[in-house]
Amino acid sequence: MHSEQANPWHGRRNDAVVRALDIGPYSSAAERTIDITTTGRRSGAPRHIEVWFHHIDGRWYLSGVPGPRNWYANLQADPRFVVHLKHGVTADLPATARPVDEPPRRRVITEIHNLQNRPQLAARAGRRQNLDEWLASSPLVEVVLDDEQLRTRT
Repeated sequence: MHSEQANPWHGRRNDAVVRALDIGPYSSAAERTIDITTTGRRSGAPRHIEVWFHHIDGRWYLSGVPGPRNWYANLQADPRFVVHLKHGVTADLPATARPVDEPPRRRVITEIHNLQNRPQLAARAGRRQNLDEWLASSPLVEVVLDDEQLRTRT
């Protein structure tokens, strides 16, 4: 009989996935870099893109600099997508994007904005980011992983 509990690799793999998901404010750019695959809102075709994700108050989020983003428009049209971890472990995790309303939006965007303005990241962006601009027009979704074990372990 082949079960997840009988397979010792399954436990180690899940531990590696949990470590990859356990990012914080001092995680490196590489540690917070993932790929996602969304469904194109017009074409219906898979769309693959590299993004940063954030772990704030026990929840995961995708965001970006202010302005329209295709990945965000795709998730608004079809919230089902796949998170592709690539730091420390390779894993494809089915997920759903959940909209973030006020007041959590303000708190999460402020945390992400503060991260973007750290000297090592602001230098790469070429300028300090404006919080009001981020609050007004940055895409933001909560990532809800399908795997409940992963949601509760991190």
